[in-house]
Order: sequence, then structure tokens, then C-alpha cells
Amino acid sequence: MTGRLIYLIGPSGSGKDSLLDAAREALAARGCRIVRRVITRSAEATGEAAQAVSVERFEALQVEGAFALDWFANGLHYGIPIEIDQWLAEGHDVLINGSRGHLPQARARYPHMSVVLLTVDQAVLRERLQRRARESAEDIETRLARNAQFTQGLLADDPELIVLDNSGPLEQTVGRLMQHLERADACA
Repeated sequence: MTGRLIYLIGPSGSGKDSLLDAAREALAARGCRIVRRVITRSAEATGEAAQAVSVERFEALQVEGAFALDWFANGLHYGIPIEIDQWLAEGHDVLINGSRGHLPQARARYPHMSVVLLTVDQAVLRERLQRRARESAEDIETRLARNAQFTQGLLADDPELIVLDNSGPLEQTVGRLMQHLERADACA
């Protein structure tokens, strides 16, 4: 029996990394593996449990076939290690922090994956992005508009999408994630 891929997506600032950190122990207890992404950003700046590499090293890893999935977004390269294919073949459920923009390519490779969309109220998202201080006010507003448009389109296109609102306490979002995964017989 093969495992299930759980593809977590959401806008920057929605709390994906916080959710993964908070749910890590409960997911591990259920045998679910959380993948550590490879990113071309310094280890101090990743904000997640990721492996930071240079662009040159990332490109070498691509050539070596080290990634099951990889993409370029917001000026950075992201990669999901090829080991997930072995874990899935061994029957492990695997949760990855994916990319909304790369969703069609991920679906093509893993057609039976479950997609979890982490949403957050626009006012809360604006506040989180401002607090992070990585972007200008104009860039934040552009990001918010793009997020609203993308989310509407995704909700219309994918009736099986699992939607989690992370506007409130993180513990509630973790609880809802675990409930959804149990209903989907993932990480069970």
C-alpha cells in the first residue's frame, strides 16, 4: 500500500511553518513524515526547518535528480527531496510545504495527493506581513490582492480541497488539521 502525499499551501504569512512546527509531534506519532524543503535562502532567514543552499548547489542538485518537486518563486528556488517517493512507496504519509503556483505540476506527478489550503483573514495577513518587514506596503497590498484572486480560483476549481482558516489560535488550526487528516485516512 502506498502512502498519501499531503500538499500544504497558503499565502506567505498564513502560518504554514508555524502550523507544521506545532503539528510536528502529533503527525510524527501517527507515522506521518514532514519534509524539510531545500531553499536558496540563508539558514537564518528561512523561517522554517529548511535546508539552505546556494543557487549553484541547488542547480547541481536539480541536475543530479535530487528533487521530486522543485520550483522558483519570489526570487528563490525550492526543492522537495526525492526521498519522498521512497517513503510513499513504503506506505508512509508525507506532508510537504508546497507552492500554490506549482500545484498543477505537483498534481501531475502525484494525482492522488490531498491538498490543504491554509487561509487567513486579509486583515490578519496584512498585519503578519507588515510585522515580518520583508516587503514594502505596496508589495504587501499587491500580494494580498493576488492571494484573494488565487484563493477564489482555487476554491472554484477544486471541490476536494481541505481549507483551514488560521486567523485564530494556532492550537485550533492544528486540531482542525488533525481532524481533516483522520477523515481522509491520512496520517492515521
